[in-house]
Amino acid sequence: MSGSKVDSLVGFRMAKAELVVPDGLLKAARKSGQLNLSGRGLTEVPQSVYRLNIDTSEEAKHNVSFGTTDRWWEQTDLAKLLLASNQLTALSDDIGLLCALTVLDLHDNRLNSLPSALGDLGELQQLRLSHNQLKSLPVEVCALKNLRSLTLQRNAIENLPVQLGQLQSLTELDLSNNLLKNLPPSLGDLTSLQKLNLCHNKLTCLPDSLALLRNVKLLDCSNNQLTDIPVSLSQMAALEQLYLRHNKLHLLPHLPATSIKELYFGNNHIERLDPMQLLNLTEVSLLELRDNKIKVLPEEITLLSMLTRLDLTNNDIITLPASVGLLPSLTTLQLEGNPLRGIRRDLLTKGSSELLKYLRGRIKEEPERSDEGSTAVMLPSQAKVNLQKIKALRLLEYSEKQTDSIPDELFDAAANHSVVAIDFSKNQLISVPTRLGELHSSLSDVNLGFNRLNCLSPEICSLLQLMHVDLRCLSLEGNPFRTPRPAIMTKGTDVVLEYLRSRIPT
Repeated sequence: MSGSKVDSLVGFRMAKAELVVPDGLLKAARKSGQLNLSGRGLTEVPQSVYRLNIDTSEEAKHNVSFGTTDRWWEQTDLAKLLLASNQLTALSDDIGLLCALTVLDLHDNRLNSLPSALGDLGELQQLRLSHNQLKSLPVEVCALKNLRSLTLQRNAIENLPVQLGQLQSLTELDLSNNLLKNLPPSLGDLTSLQKLNLCHNKLTCLPDSLALLRNVKLLDCSNNQLTDIPVSLSQMAALEQLYLRHNKLHLLPHLPATSIKELYFGNNHIERLDPMQLLNLTEVSLLELRDNKIKVLPEEITLLSMLTRLDLTNNDIITLPASVGLLPSLTTLQLEGNPLRGIRRDLLTKGSSELLKYLRGRIKEEPERSDEGSTAVMLPSQAKVNLQKIKALRLLEYSEKQTDSIPDELFDAAANHSVVAIDFSKNQLISVPTRLGELHSSLSDVNLGFNRLNCLSPEICSLLQLMHVDLRCLSLEGNPFRTPRPAIMTKGTDVVLEYLRSRIPT
């Protein structure tokens, strides 16, 4: 016996203590269906939690009282389990016993894997797994048909299962701050998705199936390695906010013109802006282009009438169109870090209001010049043609003149400027100007309101880009038309225009 080692403390040692959740919390959870165990330093989930719905409660064992406050037989299945900010490294397959869960919060733990039993939580709507050490997502999670929110940011995920598209109810997917290099094409099957965050990954391309995400309002692909964006992005009809900061883009992507409101392209390699693309961004209110290599700002930027914030900080812009000062909604203009000529450096530090005021002042001071150098075009009414608006805003304006015709000189001045809007309102016109057809390839907005039109000539129907016609305070009703029929006249402007277009020979 002398050679054997004897543990003198063996009688005093205790088995590893089982983690215990206070009875009071379990009792409250049975009544409310919610259990919050966040921030308790747990290294594992106690069995009493997993078995909360199936184990007999202490009240059932010891208390046969029929008091209204302790009706143990009326317990509610656990629907919300919060285990955030603990030290969990794994979950037991027993998680599948909590089949009534709608919310499972496991963010800020040390999880490096997930049990397949998560797929048994058929009622689950929110699964929060951010700030863990996950490298993959189990295929079984893709079977959660009721899941609406899946947050996986700040893990180490390299790939996603191809079955991801089975999550048909998902409205929010956050995969930011992972190690993703590509995305499965099935991403496009998430047709209910409204918010998709892919920032801070290693993506070099995006799938063409983006076109199928018709309900996504926010897409964040910042801080990746994207050199190009698929054309399919332009089919994301609901997209309002697009973040593409810190990538390797050389051009703006094709964008959904009707919905987009905020664009963030800072810290890329963009060298030029396509004027035709700018023409489509009619609803944009915020355009961030800071820290790029843009040399020229096209005049078409002044057509973004909804623009409130324009950030061009740290580019290579030498000259700035003074017509930027005409943007009606612009309140913030940032130009610091550009080699601008003609604008004093101290002016750039005085804020947007002073800078915009200066630009508007320059417009008033500079004579309006045509391509031939004349200072202005004079019409018979002694009204000047506003060449600045024609060139910068592509607007042909001749309103409140109380005239019954539009002078030819006005249309002559607009030649070769691709006018997109005309305003001939508040005159005495009795017919649509015949020369309107000369603008058929570019004109999209026509204002003929407050005139005396008694007919609509075919010229207005030849406008290929026509989107909006203002015919306020005039009417075609009460005229002895044989065509269109009275039944068509009573259906409104859209129906009348559609009828007239159908009469044009093809």
